[in-house]
Amino acid sequence: MDETVAEYIRRTVLKIPRDEIKSMLQTWGFLSETQLQTLNFHQTKDNISQDVVQLCEDNSADIKQAAVLDIIYNHIYPNKRIWSVYQMNKTGEETDFFDLTDFKKKFKRRLQSALKNVTINFREYEDNAIWIRIAWGTPYKKPNQYKTSYVVYHSQTPYVFISASVLRSTLPLLCQALVVASNYHDIREMELRSHCLNSLKDIAFKRYSQTFQTYYPRPLQERNVAPENVDLRIIQENRSEKERIQRVNREVFGDGPQPKLEFAQYKVWLMHHFHHYLHVYHRKRGIILKLERGKVSFQEAL
Repeated sequence: MDETVAEYIRRTVLKIPRDEIKSMLQTWGFLSETQLQTLNFHQTKDNISQDVVQLCEDNSADIKQAAVLDIIYNHIYPNKRIWSVYQMNKTGEETDFFDLTDFKKKFKRRLQSALKNVTINFREYEDNAIWIRIAWGTPYKKPNQYKTSYVVYHSQTPYVFISASVLRSTLPLLCQALVVASNYHDIREMELRSHCLNSLKDIAFKRYSQTFQTYYPRPLQERNVAPENVDLRIIQENRSEKERIQRVNREVFGDGPQPKLEFAQYKVWLMHHFHHYLHVYHRKRGIILKLERGKVSFQEAL
């Protein structure tokens, strides 16, 4: 087994919580049950990782098996990465039958024709999600297994969730490969980013509202005590508005929690009317609203 593969497996095992190492190795399926029984999961994680590497050495593991273990880890802990939402579009209304084998072949061919040193691994899950792991190299260097891109594609939808590599120059190649492999016409970013992959799926698949209303576990009247110098009518108006928003959200989207977002961007158009002597002027102005880590900012659209 190559030393770089051994080191990568060791580091992957070290990332896993100790009480979950055994179950994750079982999901991996590369080591037999007999081999797993020889492991002492009560020792330090460093010793466990060394023992796992030794068993992988006995089984002649290569980078393909190491990549599968990494996919399993990221599938269980997707919040360790930052995800962005992309939407693909077709030129017409036609619907094509999705062939997974054909998708994989086209995806790999497109990337490998543009970049020789690249490793690509796929893993399918029960929710029709295809997880793709890409490790990028250069014409003169082997793929860097520590600077990977991840793609989660639900074949029944036009949405793709990408956790891009720190090598930003690879993103256009990745998007081109997705468009070609899935038989779409183009792809665009939706300006939604978060560590919480499930929240992004909820928004993209329209299972939840994009109204960011906070849900309180206690009745509103128990949360705040009115200051003496505040108009009680204002307090009542605010309370009524919050209750109205909560009621509408419950009626339309249920009582579940709202999605968690770290970045969102919206463009709105405002029409200004102003008078100058006897003439009335109108100006249409684009405003971009950004929500990032709880802070809202505005800028004029170009």
